[in-house]
Amino acid sequence: MNRMRAVRRVGLVVLVVNLLLLAIKAAVWWQSGSLAVGSEAVNSATDVGYSVVVLAGLYLTTQPPDHRHPHGHERIEPFVSLFVAIAIFAAGGLILWRAVGSLLSGEIGVATGPWAALVLAVSAGGKYLLYRYCLRVGEVHDSPAIVATATDNRNDVLTAGAALVGVAGAQAGLPVLDPIAASVVAVGILYSGVEVVRDNLDYLVGGAPPEDLREEIVARATAHPEVYGVHDVIAHYVGPEIDVSLHVEVEGEHTLLAAHDIESEIVEAIRSIPEVDDVFVHVDPKELGEWKVESGPVDRPGRS
Repeated sequence: MNRMRAVRRVGLVVLVVNLLLLAIKAAVWWQSGSLAVGSEAVNSATDVGYSVVVLAGLYLTTQPPDHRHPHGHERIEPFVSLFVAIAIFAAGGLILWRAVGSLLSGEIGVATGPWAALVLAVSAGGKYLLYRYCLRVGEVHDSPAIVATATDNRNDVLTAGAALVGVAGAQAGLPVLDPIAASVVAVGILYSGVEVVRDNLDYLVGGAPPEDLREEIVARATAHPEVYGVHDVIAHYVGPEIDVSLHVEVEGEHTLLAAHDIESEIVEAIRSIPEVDDVFVHVDPKELGEWKVESGPVDRPGRS
């Protein structure tokens, strides 16, 4: 399955699952009055809202390049992730405000019957499956928006578990556990928002990729038999993809056609790295001596 179809399908699946969970939780909240279940219903309502935005954002990011966006639309993805983070912060803040208010006022509703605990258990199970699915697709297709969605679903598993403990404790005679559980849910939600922002900052500000990937870029350039060294290696994120520019040193007596062939071969070698999008190679005569500590020169036996 290609990237476009895979990420769009994830967006649709997430939206449908969140709609179903919202309907079930809202019905049980209405019947039980449990603050913990209510906090989970609010969480699911937020999930539905961001799912719509994620689905629309993923549709835009998977559009082919055009004359206004010659490099494609993948740079939209980090902004979709940040919208997810904003929705997460809003949900966490609302739940925490209600839980603290309930604790201070002493107005605590205790769920009766098995439905509150059952819906939270079902929610935790469904969110775990959704987390695994989103994480797998997000990592395979290098999609920060899908990985952010996976992070949110992972934390939903933990918050549903906390809410379940609160409901069970309240039914066992400790009603204060219900708003306490809702507070734990809120803190978990807020933390997941922090994770999403942190994971997408490099994509937004053009940060450098991990050092091992940069070393792989240098290694592929210097592996070319005509290259004596590289310098001014710059690799940075442009959205979730990486743009690379570097200078390579070759013998100055090469013809222009030969230098062009060397440049093209190096571009293709580096571009074959899955995370890399565009590669720009500048060819320098090695006789200029522009060696730098980062890269060389490369020892070529039998050559001066």
